[in-house]
Amino acid sequence: QVQLVESGGGLVQAGGSLRLSCAASGRTFIISGMNWFRQAPGKEREFVAAINWSGGNTYYADSVKGRFTISRDSAKSTMWLEMNTLKPEDTALYYCNAEVFGTSQRYWGQGTQVTVSS
Repeated sequence: QVQLVESGGGLVQAGGSLRLSCAASGRTFIISGMNWFRQAPGKEREFVAAINWSGGNTYYADSVKGRFTISRDSAKSTMWLEMNTLKPEDTALYYCNAEVFGTSQRYWGQGTQVTVSS
């Protein structure tokens, strides 16, 4: 099993920045990649960014490209999401997600709330 704990959310004004963290514990050696998703009230959960755990390749949703940066420290089993130039439409509950080698299994954290005021 893998446990994920997000932190770093909060209230920020438009144009501001936040840095989210996701700490993984347990059988972290089975992780092949990690992702950030978000879900705004009344909307479906959507993909934000992904990172390959070994090589560090990154992928972003078009809506955050150029503003958000995903990174990880595999040795510390920690992932971050640096969010800059935040917009009110970035307001959502942000979740981290871990993918497991060779399976479709996914682990999820409990989420951290990001609220961007206009």
